[in-house]
Amino acid sequence: MDTRPPVTPDMTASDFDRWYWPVAELKRFCEGLALPAHGPKAELRARVLYRLTHGAAPPPTPKARPASKVNYAKVTLTNETVITDSISFGPNVCRFFKAVIGPSFKCHGDFMNWMRANTGATFGDAITAWHMLEARHRDPAFRRDIAECNNYLRYLRTLRDANPDVSLDAAKAIWAARGIRPAPGGYVAYAPEDLALAPL
Repeated sequence: MDTRPPVTPDMTASDFDRWYWPVAELKRFCEGLALPAHGPKAELRARVLYRLTHGAAPPPTPKARPASKVNYAKVTLTNETVITDSISFGPNVCRFFKAVIGPSFKCHGDFMNWMRANTGATFGDAITAWHMLEARHRDPAFRRDIAECNNYLRYLRTLRDANPDVSLDAAKAIWAARGIRPAPGGYVAYAPEDLALAPL
């Protein structure tokens, strides 16, 4: 059976790229290769792959700095406050929305994503958007998007959409068995034959 090998810093780039690697194992690769072991999973994987391909650490990526200098922790917020690329979601911003919307306000990911994607809009526009998002969340047919980088959740959803009778626990067991099989490029894609990996 062709299953994922243990972490070995002397692995070739092509062998490394054959497999899905969990974050903990990517961090072990980084430590074994004297690379920084922090950052999102995709960055860890790219860092290791670069090192194994080129024999050196990747050049540092300059961090993008926001153009706006607005300090949302200190500014007085109103409905007319314009959302800028330096938007943050600390206590001052949350207090404003809770005061206007009420105690039901939650600064969830969909709302933060909306604000980040709508620079130039106002906080008043954001209030309207929050109510629209909440109405959508209450719709029984609503399904939140899963980021492509979240391979695990996307796999489980795809598997269970294709096989509604498969329980969540069984889907997780299938993922565990499939995740250690070859996955070119490190992405585990669901295939109908994966059902054969379900525990008896």
